[in-house]
Amino acid sequence: MEFLAHIHPKIVHFPIAFLLMYPLMELLALVTKKEFYSKAASLFLIIGTLGAFFAVFTGNQAFSVIKNWGKDSLYIFNSHQTFANITMWFFTGLLVLRIYLTIKKKINQKTIIILFLLSLLGCYFVYQTGNYGGKLAKVKIRELNIKLPLAQ
Repeated sequence: MEFLAHIHPKIVHFPIAFLLMYPLMELLALVTKKEFYSKAASLFLIIGTLGAFFAVFTGNQAFSVIKNWGKDSLYIFNSHQTFANITMWFFTGLLVLRIYLTIKKKINQKTIIILFLLSLLGCYFVYQTGNYGGKLAKVKIRELNIKLPLAQ
């Protein structure tokens, strides 16, 4: 499972990209009224949500592999993990809602506006997750006294 821990920093960018592009697709669907963008929004949301599950899973593996947790890094990790879980479950709920609305053929201008506004809230959660993740990486590098190639 250590392999999964090591790929966490590499794979987190995929769900971030897809979940941040999702609102843009909703907005394009709203403005252009083209079904293509509505379908693209669904696809971005599905891929982003699945990626978020994998990112959280690998992040939990990374936590279990790292042994020397300082007080500062543990606090930042808990914040990072909290926002990661909020992000994952928020977008899962949004995905379930979008699938339900699609199946019931209730995707219209009003529901797209609601989905778009909710997706902006989700972007805030993505931002906070990444923000704490970046802080965590910096603190762990300092705690472990790791010399980065660019810092030499």
